[in-house]
Amino acid sequence: MNANQKMRQSTSASAYGGRAGTGARDGDPPVRMRRFWSVRRVPAGIVALVIAAVSGLLLYDVAAVRSGRPAMRWREWLADEFASRPLDDAWIMGGAAALGALGVLMVVLALAPGLRGLLPMRPPGSGTGTGAEAEAEAGAEAGAGPGKGVEAGAGTGGAVRAGIDRTSAGLVLRDRAMEVPGVRSARVDVGRRRVRARALAHFRDLDEVRADLDAALHEGIRQLGLVRRPALSVRVRRSAKSKG
Repeated sequence: MNANQKMRQSTSASAYGGRAGTGARDGDPPVRMRRFWSVRRVPAGIVALVIAAVSGLLLYDVAAVRSGRPAMRWREWLADEFASRPLDDAWIMGGAAALGALGVLMVVLALAPGLRGLLPMRPPGSGTGTGAEAEAEAGAEAGAGPGKGVEAGAGTGGAVRAGIDRTSAGLVLRDRAMEVPGVRSARVDVGRRRVRARALAHFRDLDEVRADLDAALHEGIRQLGLVRRPALSVRVRRSAKSKG
């Protein structure tokens, strides 16, 4: 057996890369829906508490100084440092740069929608395999009860928006992969733009298993009814027990 035949029996992936990237372009009408926005109650509460604590401490120290008491040591040290160091001092410039970067980061995080683990789904009637039927199927296959796996929220004009988290979508696609004949085990990682599937085959030709797995996962992704259908990357290899 030559090296090419050994490689062909050990892995099967690159020959089927052409179907990756198919999304709402393969027959479904395009739909524009914004991502879900995170409420951010906990981060906002923590920031508010920190600002309130620092402001209260400064206010107390100023009131104590006005009443004739000495200022706190840390404020005296900080005032002396600011008064004695020039503006081009390395510590001053480094601290200013760090505070500026922190401010920019907070602005970017505030403008970002968040909820990167929640994938928006297409509204009912916008294409085949979408809507409430797809939500119910995805939730049932993922073992998700109410409020788990599939989430919904009110959009503009009172329309209901639905989404599924990436973990539940991965479980749905993994179950689809395990139904393919010849697949011994499978792992499916769902990202925002790409689905990566890795499977072990214990019988059948690897290219045949790869082709069936590719078709099954494409159908599973279609039935999830996502607004932006992710690209698919599938790799199949022979299990160690089957090689022995």
